[in-house]
Amino acid sequence: MPENAVQLSPTLRNSEFLRQLDRKDRQILHLLQESGRLSRAELARQVNLSAPGLQKRLNKLEGNGCIDRYVALVNREALGLDVLCFAQVTLARHQPQCVAQFCDRVRELPEVLECHHLSGEFDYLLKVVVANHRHLAQFLSVQIAQIPGVDRIRTSIVLDEIKVSTSLPLDSI
Repeated sequence: MPENAVQLSPTLRNSEFLRQLDRKDRQILHLLQESGRLSRAELARQVNLSAPGLQKRLNKLEGNGCIDRYVALVNREALGLDVLCFAQVTLARHQPQCVAQFCDRVRELPEVLECHHLSGEFDYLLKVVVANHRHLAQFLSVQIAQIPGVDRIRTSIVLDEIKVSTSLPLDSI
């Protein structure tokens, strides 16, 4: 890198990359978000690219972190995981060791689908899935409440999922 070149932070570098996405890149991302099982040949056909042209674009999108990974979305209810809830957690102490211990423990819990560090009244928001209310009570009292430093837990059980999506709004970037 030339000595007078400005080095961009990863966030700025990625936002610059996002502005450079063309219509075909956005179309590829949209199609993969809707159906990750599309074959490369079908994906290339739908975006009117050759197989090597598509692969070059996929490599670029994967290399820049736009495509993080390929997954199957499993229906939790079909597997008997009937209770979805959000648990808001407040820590009593915010020393780095206490925070790290909480985060490390939460990462180990398969019932926790997502954990977000928040500003505001609560420190963390956990998206949790369990089989039933008994499982939820056990999970909260044994797994979460026993983590050192946890002060308060407030749980909301999802009654109905109005919108569930994993697709990002690509037209707004």
